[in-house]
Order: sequence, then C-alpha cells, then structure tokens
Amino acid sequence: MIKTLPITEARINLPTLVNNAKRKLNEYIITVKGSPAAILLSIDEYESMQETLEILSDKKLMREIKEAEEDVKAGRVKDWEEVKKELGWDV
Repeated sequence: MIKTLPITEARINLPTLVNNAKRKLNEYIITVKGSPAAILLSIDEYESMQETLEILSDKKLMREIKEAEEDVKAGRVKDWEEVKKELGWDV
C-alpha cells in the first residue's frame, strides 16, 4: 500500500511509519509543500529494487534469460534427474 503524506505528518509519526514499512511493507511518499520529495520503504523492498535494476542493466544476463525462456517454450529442457546424472550427482 502506498500512502502520500506531508513531511510534518511523517515527522510526527516516523516510528510508526518505519515499523509499518518494515513489517507490513507499506510505502510512503513524503511531500514537501505539496510536492513529492522522498519515499519511505522497507530495506527489503529497496534491496529487491536495486537487485532488479542491476539485473535489468546487465545486457548479457538479460540476453541469456531471454534465450532460456525461448528454450523452455521450445521444449529444449532437461528434467532434474537427467541433470543430476550428467553432473554425477546420482548417488
């Protein structure tokens, strides 16, 4: 849930907002004089967004993901038992 609130309200309720961001994954847009100025979100959400941006900016990795998706669609896959045998893990 994203809620917009003025900085004066955020200042008063900061401990509650931080707790809600951490435990409920609530997100808050903080405004200053009516204009969006900052966002409060959990560290987990922030780290997830950073990781996603890192993946999306890696052209080689994105190309490999696209190729893998095409392989799955075309049925060019192996089941887990086959992979274990090829790796010598079938103990």
